[in-house]
Amino acid sequence: MPLTLYYLEMSPAVRSTLLTIKALGLDVEMKPVNLMAREHMTPEYLKMNPLHTVPTLKDGDFVVFDSHAINAYLVDKYGKDDSLYPKDLQKRATVNQTMFFNCCDLFPSIGAIVGSILKENAKTVSKDKAANVTQGYQKLESLLEQSTYVAGPHVTIADFAIVSTISSSNALVPIASNRYPRITEWLSKMQALPYYHEGNDKGLNTFVTVMKSKLG
Repeated sequence: MPLTLYYLEMSPAVRSTLLTIKALGLDVEMKPVNLMAREHMTPEYLKMNPLHTVPTLKDGDFVVFDSHAINAYLVDKYGKDDSLYPKDLQKRATVNQTMFFNCCDLFPSIGAIVGSILKENAKTVSKDKAANVTQGYQKLESLLEQSTYVAGPHVTIADFAIVSTISSSNALVPIASNRYPRITEWLSKMQALPYYHEGNDKGLNTFVTVMKSKLG
């Protein structure tokens, strides 16, 4: 049975999985989920994913959700090598800790801004929410002082997770290149990847358009 991804392309989490899929060259059946129409709350979707999130991946009868878990699973099962998610325990721990930084720090900060815009009809980004994002930038800048990519000398799925988040937050809380030169350089490296445009830019452009349409 083919791999099936339930997705919303503008979602940063989904885009990290799209980057993984493109990097691995996988053939995946794509099934869009309209959150506005509450397609993620149907009995069928809830049976598959009780947390009603995107992305959700089906591999035959097996279902996995959370983009970080999906990306790790895809590399472990379908990767030609382990460069994107090393099997060496120490290298893997470094990738894992950086992905946890994304899901526990970076992503919630931008999620709070997006939630205020979409759910509370906020017309501006509040100073306190913007400050949380910039604190994340400072931490990421420090990480990049130690390595070329976020979890070592090579691209890994941790980069996919963070670039999809950071490129989204950059649209709402711009990254000053003079203040965050390492992030700026890293973003340029990520944007030069042959699969970056198809994996991230397409959905990012939709994200930016929607956010700008909502803000005053």
